[in-house]
Amino acid sequence: MQEQQLLEAAQRGDKAAFARIVELHQGPIFGFIRPRVLQPSDAEDLTQEVFLRCYQQRARFDTQGMIRPWLIGIARNVLREHARKSRRRKEVAWTEMCLELDELVHSPEGTYDDALLHLPNCLDSLGQSARQALTLKYSAQMRLAQIGEKLCRSEGAAKLLMFRARQALKLCLDRKMRVDSDD
Repeated sequence: MQEQQLLEAAQRGDKAAFARIVELHQGPIFGFIRPRVLQPSDAEDLTQEVFLRCYQQRARFDTQGMIRPWLIGIARNVLREHARKSRRRKEVAWTEMCLELDELVHSPEGTYDDALLHLPNCLDSLGQSARQALTLKYSAQMRLAQIGEKLCRSEGAAKLLMFRARQALKLCLDRKMRVDSDD
């Protein structure tokens, strides 16, 4: 059965067809979520949540489209909700940074992993104050006013520093991924 036929059958309530969709896409969806959370068990739970929502919203899916981008969209929403619900946990900073990287790196599916691979080198290439500002934002989860205070800058200067650090990070990641794609 082709994917489009599976989707149509699943929309009619065919549980075997939906199980086959899960079987086909569970690995890639888990692979999308796993690097964005610290605990493998959270990735498993969130992957299950993606498929639960997919099942609940199956009537909304346009059977002429592809299912994987739709599932990735659901996964992004599930990750955002996970980050909001668990603000006090350390991995939230990592998840938030990964989601911001998703927005910074507007490229086809799969290149996110490439960006993640280059992230440590790109972070190292930033100036000390930019690295420190990003660390305070994502690791210590400080607000801009607190970051400014810590770095002896105004809140506005801290905001500008964060903007420039993100832009420099984006440029570095884009450059490194372009070199990879040329190879």
